[in-house]
Amino acid sequence: MLEHFFQCPYCWEEISFLLDSSIASSEYIEDCEICCNPIETNVNFDTEVLISFEIKNLEQ
Repeated sequence: MLEHFFQCPYCWEEISFLLDSSIASSEYIEDCEICCNPIETNVNFDTEVLISFEIKNLEQ
């Protein structure tokens, strides 16, 4: 598991998600731990190295 820090697209606070580096590609929705708004997350790993991390505000 890899802890990845980023800025919430709603409240702009720094938060972190635990990412499973054994899964090459994943897309899921997880709530911000500060403001509880849903964040769509798209993650890609190559040989357990994070190559892309994208978040999306679902209210757009």
